[in-house]
Amino acid sequence: MSATDDDATAEYGQRPFEAPPGATEILLVRHGQSAPYREGYPFPLVGGQGDPPLSPLGEWQAEQVADRLAGVQVDAIYVTNLTRTHQTAAPLAARLGIEPRMEADLREVHLGEWEGGTFRVMAAKGHPAMISANEKQDWGEIPGGETSEALRARVRAAIERIHAAHPGERVVAVSHGGAIGAVLAEASGARTFAFAAADNASISHLVVLGDRWAVRRFNDTGHLAGELSAQAEAPT
Repeated sequence: MSATDDDATAEYGQRPFEAPPGATEILLVRHGQSAPYREGYPFPLVGGQGDPPLSPLGEWQAEQVADRLAGVQVDAIYVTNLTRTHQTAAPLAARLGIEPRMEADLREVHLGEWEGGTFRVMAAKGHPAMISANEKQDWGEIPGGETSEALRARVRAAIERIHAAHPGERVVAVSHGGAIGAVLAEASGARTFAFAAADNASISHLVVLGDRWAVRRFNDTGHLAGELSAQAEAPT
């Protein structure tokens, strides 16, 4: 109400966002930095996909994610079938006493013939297929790679399952750059690569209520403010 006694006009101030009843808030965390690829030493494969562990910096990033989210109400934690998501989730899961669940369909895009670390080489060298993938917004331009259409379909199905299991709750889902980009593209109607540059250990925020998906935050790295010093201190 107004400050004066003779003016009973109601006032309506701006209010912070609140998720609507029944909505699921999903905090999409990209895994921490993974170990470097060295030519001639391919990553081990899980389900045909490269499965490197976290680097020392990635382990530090996982701890920063835990610091950031330890005070947030979290009802469940999800990981994929790839090691780097389990390692990234572990510090937070330990602090909250939550056993992570697996949602394999949030795994990284399958890179076909470029799995096992070869993708990093081809991208660094500007391979024509990588250029074509960027131009066409389609991972399927990579030899044997999963198409963007297929990627978006499977991550949508994963998000729908999480929403069905957690109405009115908040979930942390540790995933991968390509998968997170596809989720947010689905939510916003953007082209597939519009959100394809999430930083390691970044947090993006999605609110899902039925077929209504809202992007609240993308690539939040406020908890990584000390990353440059951590990089300098990390063993090589």
